[in-house]
Amino acid sequence: MKSKLFLFPILLLFAGCTASRQYFTDEKVIGPYTPVVKVGNLIYVSGQIAMKPGTTEFAGDDIEAQVRQVMENIKSQLARAGATMNEVVQCTVYLRDMKDYAKMNQLYGSYFTAGRAPTRTTVEVSNLPRNAKVEITAVAYQ
Repeated sequence: MKSKLFLFPILLLFAGCTASRQYFTDEKVIGPYTPVVKVGNLIYVSGQIAMKPGTTEFAGDDIEAQVRQVMENIKSQLARAGATMNEVVQCTVYLRDMKDYAKMNQLYGSYFTAGRAPTRTTVEVSNLPRNAKVEITAVAYQ
């Protein structure tokens, strides 16, 4: 009996690891990754840059156009997994130039309900894929 009681906490620990996984792939990706993975109630959206859907063309060269396209791309990827922007709980923003922070912040914030924005980390990086100005990842919970 003693050995069975010892195994119970271990079984509880691994019970959450059996959540089903769904992979939402796209043949247009520019690397070996999956754009969206849903694990149980969590949805992970890979970093999005400002490419127009189905193309390798950027939405624009300025930070405003790129942030707008990135947020629309996130919205679109979430929809593939049956989620909305209201379910986003965490984002990571990668900026090539922290001087773009205020403009990014204003546009980014417009995609979320006031007072219900997700947690976020913003970092400046030396470069991004395709020389993008911004890349954003997201995690949602349903």
